[in-house]
Amino acid sequence: MIVEIVILAMIAAFLGLRLYSVLGQRAEHEEESVPQRFEKPDQDKDERTAQAKPAAPAVMLRPVQLDGAMPAVERGVRAIAAADPTFDITVFLEGAKGAYEMILEAFWKGDRETLRELCDDDVYESFAAAIDTREAAGHKLDNKLIRIEENRIRSAELDGRTARVAVLFVSDIAAVTRDAEGQVIAGSLDDAIESRDIWTFSRNIDAADPNWVLDETDEG
Repeated sequence: MIVEIVILAMIAAFLGLRLYSVLGQRAEHEEESVPQRFEKPDQDKDERTAQAKPAAPAVMLRPVQLDGAMPAVERGVRAIAAADPTFDITVFLEGAKGAYEMILEAFWKGDRETLRELCDDDVYESFAAAIDTREAAGHKLDNKLIRIEENRIRSAELDGRTARVAVLFVSDIAAVTRDAEGQVIAGSLDDAIESRDIWTFSRNIDAADPNWVLDETDEG
């Protein structure tokens, strides 16, 4: 009986030592800071904190190329580009060319909705009045834009936060007017006539809408 008690005591002491050994080592390890994946030692914590903060995006000014432009035009374009870093003269001229085609087509077809989107109030009212007069007379336009020979900037300015750019369009247009029965009463599709128009486009550079609107029309 005594022998069994001694053996059990020895077994308990052995297990106690093993348990203390395991727990003691685990506690020591838990007190240490274990680096996470892709992290540097503690002395780099400040650097990691700085790297975690996103840097402010750099504003990239697009180059302005105006070969042969008048000094006043160049100053105006550069003023717009400085105030609006997204302004790109090449992209603007392509957009103005597309707007010229769309507005002409809309006016010829009597598409007031498209004109409303692309023109400011004054220009829209002028186009709408001309359409009303034409429709009242029972006339229809059967015009065709043959080609745009030239489109270049005539003037540019930044008025407060409003940018205005005037573009000269030199184009060939075949113009035909038909009556209510479809008979030609003026013009010919066989003969294109040169048209010179100066259209001024404007945009508030602070507006979220990136689109420009037709602000003024004149003959070139």
